[in-house]
Amino acid sequence: MPARIRLQRHGKKGNPFYHIVIADGRAPRDGRFIEKIGTYNPVANPAEINIDVDKAITWLTNGAQPSDTVRAILSYKGVLFKSHLMKGVAKGALTEEQAEVKFQNWLSEKQSKIEAKRKGLTEAERKEIKDRHAAEILVNEQRTADLNKKRAAELMAEKAEVAAAEVEEVEEVATETEAPTEE
Repeated sequence: MPARIRLQRHGKKGNPFYHIVIADGRAPRDGRFIEKIGTYNPVANPAEINIDVDKAITWLTNGAQPSDTVRAILSYKGVLFKSHLMKGVAKGALTEEQAEVKFQNWLSEKQSKIEAKRKGLTEAERKEIKDRHAAEILVNEQRTADLNKKRAAELMAEKAEVAAAEVEEVEEVATETEAPTEE
């Protein structure tokens, strides 16, 4: 029974969520599995990956083959690097303490990169929101200016009509007053 480390899909349509499992290579994708060693949420940015590193290393040393996607996930989380270091410890190239120090250094660098990406995303989101807000304010000011011009034109037209009506009224009154005096 060739063991595979692969993803098992969960979640709704359009909102995937995966469990990282150890399964028989002949089992269906979402079928039976031997052990669950982690989760993967690709919807989040950056993707959320929770994995039991020790269990993953144990299965890798026992011969489990990861799928391509899981291999990338294991590499991203440093499982393959730690497995490589453990092979060096087994061969006597370095001590377990040295391997752990190297792995912790790598892990801290990786975490700082992830935090920088997360911070950059939040700053980019803030800038995008700020730019959209500024554009919306400009549009609103333009609409207000257009409305004010339209209202001013309407008021001028009303004043002109009122003035014309008053002039006609005055002329009517003048003609009415002139007509009886002529008789």
